[in-house]
Amino acid sequence: MDIKMIKTEEDYQKALKRLEVIFDTPIDSPEGDEAEILSILIEKYEDENYPIGPPDPIEAIKFRMEQMDMNKSDLADIIGYKSRVTEILSRKRKLTLQMIRKLHDKLNIPYETLIADY
Repeated sequence: MDIKMIKTEEDYQKALKRLEVIFDTPIDSPEGDEAEILSILIEKYEDENYPIGPPDPIEAIKFRMEQMDMNKSDLADIIGYKSRVTEILSRKRKLTLQMIRKLHDKLNIPYETLIADY
């Protein structure tokens, strides 16, 4: 096991290729330990070099609706009229504080996501 910090894109690509080779090895083996360490190093490199910003509130609502197999009528039951849902999903109307609270309670979308600018 020859593990070193991932500092460049080349190091990153090598680490990904190595992890692909040893990914399915038993956890209690030397390769399993190597895979775990490589995963941590890869994650650290990705967090520093490929940060993912917070999700857009409207996209988060659409994603949760898809996960929960909801339609606009279902969302209207939570935040009000179907026409209002259409306006919100098309970004013509902003979420109100009351809507944010209901969406958080019913769809478990974090407040931080729902109050973000969009």
